Amino acid sequence: MLRTDSLKRNGDFRALYARGKSFAGVYLAIYTRQNRVKRTRLGLTVSTKLGNAVTRNRIRRRLREAYRLNEAFFRPGADIVIVARSRALTADFKDLQAELLSLGARLGVLQR
Repeated sequence: MLRTDSLKRNGDFRALYARGKSFAGVYLAIYTRQNRVKRTRLGLTVSTKLGNAVTRNRIRRRLREAYRLNEAFFRPGADIVIVARSRALTADFKDLQAELLSLGARLGVLQR
């Protein structure tokens, strides 16, 4: 991820959930909000309800890779949190990528 930093602080996640825009799809929910820096910050959330640590880390790796492959399409300067939903466990990788891009377009974080 060349132009993306990690979103790690709990306060940043909470601010994004409270004051950011969001859309949910079949596999993912995405929250976004503009930040004050010129770099995109990405956070991934996978609930413990979705499985054990191995399962959750696998979903996180797939989401991170889907974002990395499409990073050039995202406009810099936004905080983005991707939340995995239960159907993401069995989703095909291409479906995850397609939903990531469609939700990003609906939120207006994609470049034209």
